[in-house]
Amino acid sequence: MRTSWTFVLPLGAGAVVAAISFSGLLSLQSLYFLMWKWRSTKSHIVELEAALAIALKQRAAERTGRIRAQRELRQALLGGKNLKEGNVVAYPMTPIGTVRSCFSTRNGTPRQPMLVSLARASLVLSSKGVPAESLDGLLKYSHCWLLYVFHENTDLPSLWKQPAHKDFKAKVRVPRLEGGKLGVFATRTPHRPCPIGLTVAKVEGIKGATLLLSGADLVDGTPVLDIKPYLPYCDSVPESSAPSWVQAGGEDDVIAMASVSFTENFVTELAKCWDVMGKNSLYSSQVEIQSLVEQVLSRDIRSLNQRQRPHNGILNTLHDDRGIETDKVVYHLILEGINVSYSLEQEGVVVVEGAALDCCFKHICSRDTDPRSWRHLFHKS
Repeated sequence: MRTSWTFVLPLGAGAVVAAISFSGLLSLQSLYFLMWKWRSTKSHIVELEAALAIALKQRAAERTGRIRAQRELRQALLGGKNLKEGNVVAYPMTPIGTVRSCFSTRNGTPRQPMLVSLARASLVLSSKGVPAESLDGLLKYSHCWLLYVFHENTDLPSLWKQPAHKDFKAKVRVPRLEGGKLGVFATRTPHRPCPIGLTVAKVEGIKGATLLLSGADLVDGTPVLDIKPYLPYCDSVPESSAPSWVQAGGEDDVIAMASVSFTENFVTELAKCWDVMGKNSLYSSQVEIQSLVEQVLSRDIRSLNQRQRPHNGILNTLHDDRGIETDKVVYHLILEGINVSYSLEQEGVVVVEGAALDCCFKHICSRDTDPRSWRHLFHKS
């Protein structure tokens, strides 16, 4: 006799089983989708890694090629000479800007920086390749270094034709040593195998692409190769020393003058000059110009040859109070386009006698910018 069993599910149990089955199906589908997504992502990652490896390889190859090309270009510029073999090479450089200075000629330009604190200059950056933004941040420094070219050296043409320095003089005559000679590298003479100068100046302000400076010993028109901020913590060496004859001021300063005085004729003529050139000057008044003249002439600016042979100035025949003819040597100094004449009454006593506009006076249109719009910045110091 066969026995049959019949199970009766409670009401609603079928719906529960159906729900569970459907939920499990969804879970399997989600798992399958996630596995497919992971495989797809992994495949994409592998592709990206391969592409990155190819890009890095190409970049390395480009960098190697660029370095090789730069090396070949440098060798071509240097004439194919090898530095490791001790060959003499040349490095072509283009100035970044030009100095507009109160010192119109080499005569009277200080031999060292910061000796004439009233000296003013503006460095105008080149409009080709040197943007004004290059000066951003420099105002945070009180002083800066300037690397420049002694462009008025009379022997420059021979240096360019003979870069191997075959004929340069190893020793030069030193004014403070009354003509005594020293090795060129123990002096700061402008006549060097590489006519490059280094000076420090006070940063007074910035106006667009123009850097305003004071205390600089640069002649007007000097081409500048580089500007670097002055860093007191490493540029100033407290334990440094130098020969006594180098020191400025004191009894050992052989070029210090005893006094500088001005005649009424000079003051009158300076006023006439100022009426013409004042608007184009780095200074705001003729009084400032007169103070500049006094500061410049407080040291003997004559060349060693003029000091040893005083009549190398302009010899004028004058009459003294008794009507007796006397010979007087008159020297000239050009500052801010003003030709200043002076004489030495006795040892170390300077008398400034006249002033006239120099024939090479620069009109306002020759300035890169109008000084009247920014020369007031010098008064902040």
